[in-house]
Amino acid sequence: MRSYVLRTAQGGLRGLSRRPLSHNSKVAYQSCRSFITTPICREEERKWSTPLAKQLTEAINTTGPIPLASYMRMCLTSDIGGYYTGAIEAGRDQFGRKGDFITSPEISQIFGELIGIWFVAEWMSQGRPKQGVELIEVGPGRGTLMDDMLRAMRNFKDMASSIETVYMVEASKELRTAQKNLLCGEDAVMTESKIGWHSTSKYSGLPIVWTDSIKAIPQDPSKTPFIVAHEFFDALPIHAFQVVEVPPNQQPAPANSKGSPSATPSPTYQWREMVVSPTPQGTTHADLGIPKSQHHDPVPEFQLTLSPSTTRHAQYLPESSPRYRALKSTPGALIEICPDASLYASDFASRIGGSTPSAKNPSAVPKRRPSGAALILDYGPADTIPANSLRGIRQHGRVSPFSAPGLVDLSADVDFGAVAEAALLASAGVEVHGPVDQAYFLESMGVRQRAEMLVRKLGSGAGSEEKKKEIERSWKRLVDRGPGGMGKVYKVLAILPENGGRRRPVGFGGDVSA
Repeated sequence: MRSYVLRTAQGGLRGLSRRPLSHNSKVAYQSCRSFITTPICREEERKWSTPLAKQLTEAINTTGPIPLASYMRMCLTSDIGGYYTGAIEAGRDQFGRKGDFITSPEISQIFGELIGIWFVAEWMSQGRPKQGVELIEVGPGRGTLMDDMLRAMRNFKDMASSIETVYMVEASKELRTAQKNLLCGEDAVMTESKIGWHSTSKYSGLPIVWTDSIKAIPQDPSKTPFIVAHEFFDALPIHAFQVVEVPPNQQPAPANSKGSPSATPSPTYQWREMVVSPTPQGTTHADLGIPKSQHHDPVPEFQLTLSPSTTRHAQYLPESSPRYRALKSTPGALIEICPDASLYASDFASRIGGSTPSAKNPSAVPKRRPSGAALILDYGPADTIPANSLRGIRQHGRVSPFSAPGLVDLSADVDFGAVAEAALLASAGVEVHGPVDQAYFLESMGVRQRAEMLVRKLGSGAGSEEKKKEIERSWKRLVDRGPGGMGKVYKVLAILPENGGRRRPVGFGGDVSA
C-alpha cells in the first residue's frame, strides 16, 4: 500500500523548492579485459603519466606483481597522487559535469530527498524514537546527498529533533572541506579532535562529525543508526581470481604404499590470483587485447596478469563462501571478491542488530533491541558473482583502468550477495531486503509525484519551460530501464532490524507500519 508513503512524502516535501539542477552528463558502465602474462622488466628511462605510476612501478620491480586490490587502493587513496586523497591537478573536481562522472544526487535533488524520506519512514516504523538517532554516510562525495536528505528531513519536525549527530566518513581532506562548505557554510569553523573533525550544520544547528574511518565512530547500543552508502562499495578494492587446471605432472607425487606403483593422479583445480605488473615498453594495444575503439588512447602502463603459482589470498578468499567454492570445479571460472565490502557490511549490521562478544571478536557490542537501518545503493548484479567488471572512468568516458594511475576513477560491480551474507553472519539481529532495481525503489517512493510537484511550483515564469523539461529528463534518467540505464543497472539493498520477515520496508514492496 504505497498510498500512505506517497501522501507522507508529498506532505513532507511540499514545502521544499528546487535546488539548482546539474547538467546532463554521460555515465560510463561496464568494460571487459583480457588477461595475458608477461615478464616484469625494469624501466630506466621511461616517462610516466603520473608520479604514482612511477612509484607503483618501482614498488612492483622490487616486490613482484601486486594484487589487484593493492593497485586499486594505491590509485584511489595514495598520498602521492591518489584519485581521492592526493589530487595533483589544482582545482580538480571528480564529480559533476566538469569532472569524471556524475552521480544520482547530482542529476536530481529528488534522489536525495526520497532517500531522506525512506529513513523517515523507517524511523516511523521503528516507533518514532525521540532521541539517539545518528545519520551516517560513507563516501559522501561533495555532500550533495546528505544536503538533500537533511533538507527533506527538517520538514518532519519530530524526526529532525531526534537526530543527535551526523557522521560523514571521508578520507579526503579536499572532499571534507567541500562537504563542510555545502552543509555548514564556507565561513563555518571546522575543529579537530581525537575522533575527527567537527562543525555545525546549517540545518537546525546539527553537529556534523567527519571521520576517515567508520571504526572511529563509537558503537553505542542505545543509538539508532541510519546509514547510507551511495556509490561507495563500487570503489572498494577487489581481488580477482581464476580457476586453473593443474596437470598431473605438476602435482605433488603421492606417497607409494609398500612399493606399489602409484596411480596416475587426476587433474586438480586451483584458484590463481590476477595480479598487476608494469607493461613492458614496446607493448602494443593488440598485445593487450584492447578493443580497436580504444586504440587512440596511449598503451596502458600496467596490465593484469595471472599469477603462475598460488598466492596467500588465493588460498583463503575463494574458500570463504560456499558461493565461491561451488565454482572451483569450473576451469576458467572468474570471480571478484571485495573483503572491504564484507567488513563494512558487518559493521553496519553490528551497529543495527548488535553482535555477541567472542574470542574472535572480543570488542563486539551486544544490543538489547535492534534499531536503525542501512541503505546501500550501487551498481552490480542482483544474484551472481561479479567477474571482469573493473572499469576506468575519466571525463565521463570509459578508459583503461591501468592507465594514468591517480587520474582515472576505478570501480567494480558490487557483489550484493556477498554484502548480504556478511551482514547476516555478523549479527543475528538483522535481516536483509533486496537488492531491487533503482527504478522500482524510486518509483515506489514517489519519484514521479515529486517531479510533478516541482514542475507545478515553477509556474509559467521566464525560463520555466526549460526548467520543467530538465526536471522531466532528470527523474526519467534515474529510472531508465533500458540497456545500461540507471534504473536497471543500479540496485538498492537494505539492512534492517530482524523481525522474522513480517514487515517489508518502503521501497521494497512494503509500507510504514507504525
